[in-house]
Amino acid sequence: MRRLSTPFLRNLLNFCVIKQQRISIHTTMATSDKSRIAVCQMTSVADKATNLSVVSQLVKDASKEDVQMMFFPEACDFICDNIKDTLKSAEPLLTGETVKAYRQLAKDYNVWLSMGGLHEKNEEDPSKLFNTHVIISNKGEIVQTYRKLHLFDVEIPEKKIRLKESDFCNPGSHIVTPVESPVGNIGLGICYDLRFPELSTSLSILNAQILTYPSAFTYTTGEAHWHVLLRSRAIENQCYVIAAAQVGNHNAKRRSYGHAVCIDPWGSVLVDCGEASPMYMVAELVPARLGDVRRNMPVFQHRRPQVYSLYTLSLRKDLLPEHSESQEDVATTADTKCPSEGRIFGHVRIPESCVFYTSELTYAFVNLRCVTPGHVLVAPIRLAERNKDLTAEEANDFYRTIRLVQMLMERVHQTESCTVTIQDGPDAGQTVRHLHCHIMPRKRGDFIQNDLIYLELAKHDQFSSSHPGKPPRSLTEMETEAAMLRQELMNIPINPNI
Repeated sequence: MRRLSTPFLRNLLNFCVIKQQRISIHTTMATSDKSRIAVCQMTSVADKATNLSVVSQLVKDASKEDVQMMFFPEACDFICDNIKDTLKSAEPLLTGETVKAYRQLAKDYNVWLSMGGLHEKNEEDPSKLFNTHVIISNKGEIVQTYRKLHLFDVEIPEKKIRLKESDFCNPGSHIVTPVESPVGNIGLGICYDLRFPELSTSLSILNAQILTYPSAFTYTTGEAHWHVLLRSRAIENQCYVIAAAQVGNHNAKRRSYGHAVCIDPWGSVLVDCGEASPMYMVAELVPARLGDVRRNMPVFQHRRPQVYSLYTLSLRKDLLPEHSESQEDVATTADTKCPSEGRIFGHVRIPESCVFYTSELTYAFVNLRCVTPGHVLVAPIRLAERNKDLTAEEANDFYRTIRLVQMLMERVHQTESCTVTIQDGPDAGQTVRHLHCHIMPRKRGDFIQNDLIYLELAKHDQFSSSHPGKPPRSLTEMETEAAMLRQELMNIPINPNI
């Protein structure tokens, strides 16, 4: 008889013999407005069926305690000891059996799931995968996905240490706006992202109430930094922090720190799973606690956006097309670009609802992808490709409109500066063969180096998986902005010099 000494068998033994610990932590806030979450800890191995069995049992047990959402660690699907097996075991999210099983669990047990850091197969580049955080609703729907931005690359030759996630993984391209859930607005990160406070700060400014970092921290770094970093992210952003964790020996090469935690906005640790596996702990999140902390220590009001800015964020709100079962998201974007009716703009049409000003020969409209807030466009009504193609009358009207719109945007965005630029011809960066002027309100510090705005402008409409730029806005967002600008135009005094 074989001894139960391998990590694989020890994991099975722990699961079958050890009763999962269930600890509910109640905060001192006297209110009925609470939500319950379970933060989970496990020891993933190379066998996906074994890991799925662990996840399934944890979901089954925690659902009996009326939790609304469960948080699982990075690599809850599997952990292999070599790149070849890791790439071979990766699955696409929509058609892969592992995510299908997670979705069914969520539906069967009526609980939302945060499945952190799954190995997503990269259909375009089989030599690399994505480390993808998936949020699943209690109806079994994929609500949102986030691809890990910061890859853990450490190489110390003298210690024979080489841990380079970039050897087999591609980074994501966007911060994902906080996800609305029954337990609050959740900002998504994964493991090593924890070390980059600009990500968590961006998410908190975007109204995250919870920051989550599913992780597989190494034992050495976890022992030194895990609790310090997590408590720091909670304190500086005044958010709950939930960090599910891998723990123990996955194979002969890899050991994780554990200590899955939930931390409140004051930095107090509500639950800590220690080094037991598999297990979960239950914590109660109290929205009023957020309000109390933020009111008593109003750091959001004390920020200095005139000194430093977050305008250059690359954000994504909607699901990536390859993660969406419905074609509605794709159709909406296509319809926004090319409506059947509207004003001709090069090879596309602009909906009338997105136009906020029209003169005799020129019109101004809101932008599908904005380099800065308030980035709008002005174009001649006639399809003139280059500046030299305008008649004298059109040129006069075009420039008068540019001046008026610049005045409007500076008024609306409370600034005294704009970048006003024309990319006149393909070698100057023109991608739409219709003359147009970009008007971009500017504030001090919105770009680290002022001229970087032109780099952003050059790529802002080149949005694809291979060349990520600014993600497109929804038609509703654009129509709302255009309606506001039309109203604001009525408040601008008539200037005979324009």
